[in-house]
Amino acid sequence: MKGKIIIISAPSGCGKSTIINALLKQGDIDMQFSISATNRSPREGEQDGVNYYFLTDEEFNDAIAKDAFVEYEEVYPGRYYGTLKREISRITDEGHNVILDIDVKGGVNVKKLYGQAAVSIFIQPPSIGELRARLEGRNTDSKEAIEQRVGKAEYEISFAPQFDFVVVNDELNKAVTEVGDTIKRFIAD
Repeated sequence: MKGKIIIISAPSGCGKSTIINALLKQGDIDMQFSISATNRSPREGEQDGVNYYFLTDEEFNDAIAKDAFVEYEEVYPGRYYGTLKREISRITDEGHNVILDIDVKGGVNVKKLYGQAAVSIFIQPPSIGELRARLEGRNTDSKEAIEQRVGKAEYEISFAPQFDFVVVNDELNKAVTEVGDTIKRFIAD
């Protein structure tokens, strides 16, 4: 039996990667993480086909031209990330479910592409003020970068109604349980 597609999207700082990692660590849901493609060079310790599929600029552009991506995004000028159709097929054809950690627009597009074979879950912060506090608490970004992320988050939250489910991450363990239960119900159908 073919596996299903689980889409998790959220603005930066809402905890989507933390939730996905917690669910993968629990190990009670048959799902594998989709490996993204990028045109950036590998960092020290990163391996092709493990951390990312590392493509040259030419290979990435060729894959775009051949419609090889379910979604891709120019995250920074000249720096692309995307999900290859063959990566989703590789996992689902083996009968496993695939989980995608992708941006909000990509999440909407992948859901449209796969329809009922996919479930889309939007992770939302309890409030913009709480999101700002979380980003400030990380101590990894400048005030300007935080304001940019908050502005982008406000825009991305407007996409929430286009997702199958919205989970408010106001308490991490509760959010992990809610996302896990949603995935289990979807897989069981």
